[in-house]
Amino acid sequence: MNIAPHLLSIYQQLLVLSQSMLRLATEGEWDKLIEMEVDYVSAVGKLAECTQQTPVPAQTQDQLRPVLRHILANEAEVKNLLQARKAELAQLISQTSRQKTVNKAYGGMAGVILFPQNAQGV
Repeated sequence: MNIAPHLLSIYQQLLVLSQSMLRLATEGEWDKLIEMEVDYVSAVGKLAECTQQTPVPAQTQDQLRPVLRHILANEAEVKNLLQARKAELAQLISQTSRQKTVNKAYGGMAGVILFPQNAQGV
């Protein structure tokens, strides 16, 4: 079996998937991104299996290096976008927690009319 065309095919699939994942992350399509990640991990598994069975010739490695760099750059950008999303979600959770605390503190006071304790002139 000639490994080069098969490897190139897997790398091309990974590149297309990583570009799609980057687009989804940029657009904030987080659910679709997670769905696509399953396909990406599967392709990475195929790549690992393929390279484990047969060593990759140096010439093929040289041909694949630019594709791999592009894939890794896409992964890094997706990771940055995910970190930003994580921070955004943490802030929303914090705000929700504070709102619950405020609601709990003042919720028990609903319908209660407060009068001054020392009402001597009344």
